[in-house]
Amino acid sequence: MTATAAEMLVGASSDFLKRFSPFNRMEADALAFLAERAVLVFHPKGSAILTPEMGQARNFHIVQRGKVQARQVGATTVTEYASMTLGPGECFPIGAISAARPSTNSYLAVEDSFCFQIGAEDFLQLMQMSPVFHLFCTQYIASLLNQSRQQLQTTFTQRAAEQQTMTTPLGQLVKQTPIHVAPETPTRGALEKMAEHHIGCIVVADQDSRPVGILTQSDLLPRVVLPGFELSRPISEVMTANPHQLPASASAYDAALEMATHGVRHLLVTDNEGKLKGVVSERDLFSLQRISLRQIRAGIDSAQDVEALQRASRDIRALALNLIAQGVGAEQLTQFISALNDALTRRIIALALERHDLYGIDHAWFAFGSEGRHEQTLSTDQDNGIIWQCPELQDVERIRQRLIAFAREVNESLAACGFPLCKGNIMASNPELCLTLDEWKERFGHWIREPDPQALLNASIFFDFRVLHGNERLGDQLRHWLNRNARNTPAFLRMMASNALQVSPPLGRIRDFVLEDDGTIDLKTCGARLFVDAARILALRTGVDSSSTAQRLRQAATRLGGQPEEVAAILDGFHFIQLLRLRSQHLETEHGAPGDNKINPDSLNELDRRILKEAFRQARKIQLRLKLDYQL
Repeated sequence: MTATAAEMLVGASSDFLKRFSPFNRMEADALAFLAERAVLVFHPKGSAILTPEMGQARNFHIVQRGKVQARQVGATTVTEYASMTLGPGECFPIGAISAARPSTNSYLAVEDSFCFQIGAEDFLQLMQMSPVFHLFCTQYIASLLNQSRQQLQTTFTQRAAEQQTMTTPLGQLVKQTPIHVAPETPTRGALEKMAEHHIGCIVVADQDSRPVGILTQSDLLPRVVLPGFELSRPISEVMTANPHQLPASASAYDAALEMATHGVRHLLVTDNEGKLKGVVSERDLFSLQRISLRQIRAGIDSAQDVEALQRASRDIRALALNLIAQGVGAEQLTQFISALNDALTRRIIALALERHDLYGIDHAWFAFGSEGRHEQTLSTDQDNGIIWQCPELQDVERIRQRLIAFAREVNESLAACGFPLCKGNIMASNPELCLTLDEWKERFGHWIREPDPQALLNASIFFDFRVLHGNERLGDQLRHWLNRNARNTPAFLRMMASNALQVSPPLGRIRDFVLEDDGTIDLKTCGARLFVDAARILALRTGVDSSSTAQRLRQAATRLGGQPEEVAAILDGFHFIQLLRLRSQHLETEHGAPGDNKINPDSLNELDRRILKEAFRQARKIQLRLKLDYQL
């Protein structure tokens, strides 16, 4: 073979490797080293590429073409893989060749395949040469996630720039049907309409819906109240004629300039026929700027009504987009969403308490489910309840009815702020979920003693609780009681483990993924839930007080002697699935839409498909831990 031909082969190998992580980020000399030493080997369909029986792993393999199936060998240990398919750009066996031991898995060619391979000595030298490759081999999923997060950051930064800049057309800012009255409308009627629709101005338009005037709240004192203007007179006598207006195609920057130039706070938006399309306020333009956590918290804390909290709820969603654009990780992002939603819920509760006399009733507001775990995404309904203690010599049911009336108002206000009423009625206004401490203990105890399918389902929801408002000691007492009783009832934990294993990660034996009939994967049911269920069981078993999935896994692993790097890989998998859910909910569906947790793997880029596969493998790993621990 001529030198030119050899160089061409090395160049072709390098070009292929550059298409995949981590080789696309490797240092030039390290990539050249790998390409020069890589040998392309053909493996016919059905042949064994590597098995435990072959002894110490001698070669590191990178799939170039075809498919290789990794199969778990033996059922007595948690192995690196259970069963999954590797495609182009994926490599094996990282763990075995790094540790100079036999592989714990069999790798079989499920179709005619080609793999690059380098010897163990070259592999170890490559790890020394390349920090990128070293990180990849020692923190596999974390390395992939870092690159994916950079890609997501680029995507979301572009989307944020499109959606939240002063170049946004005014037509996109108008969300509500414009409210207007005719010039001959009595002023009293116009003011009543302002109050009815909770708006800060009323537009006056002719019979063709073309604006001729406007009256704002700031006009009322000097024009109506102080002069003692007769409210039966037509609004045309007190309105501002020839109001400032811009076409829907004008930008938010144009509107800001118009407001600043003329000192107005409201601007009318018209269509191409001059008809009223809506009203843009200073507030609308302010919302286009980068919204800060401090601004949102200040808005929540100072809110005097549900309408103000509705605006805060929309701001929370907008800020989430900005944080994704900044590369914030899924754990921090879901905690941030939960923290702001907590503040919003507490403000709603505080406003409701002003109208409900609960003085002397020792109580607390519970959050269940994802909210109870600090893991709310952008699409979530209400899961809440109340825990309380009845004052001495007081009627229990009368106190309960007072709490339920209070809870009903809170539930309705939360719904108005974008948290739909729970279809399963898991809400504090449900008498079954407004219980005393002793009643909650009795309820939990019944589920533990008689773990039928419904009890196990209830446990998966209600055991993930935390106090949002009120006496936290009530929640602490219930948590300590629950942990003690669950830990002392191993049969219950075994039933929970068996129930958790009913859903498997959607990894295919031949195809990469097992898809639903519509060609999608439900990232909540078949993804996040697998980690959440396992973490709950491990927490109950080890007495961990936290309700957070990540903290449960970290603390339980410490008490069980788990390896930190293994726990980190599991959490990376969980958080990547959460990030995909957030991305899908933010960009592709409306709140609460049927498909807001579903994703089509074919819509992902190659890197994200690869990480999703690895995330599901981590879910399978933690399920195998449950299977072995409880001999299922």
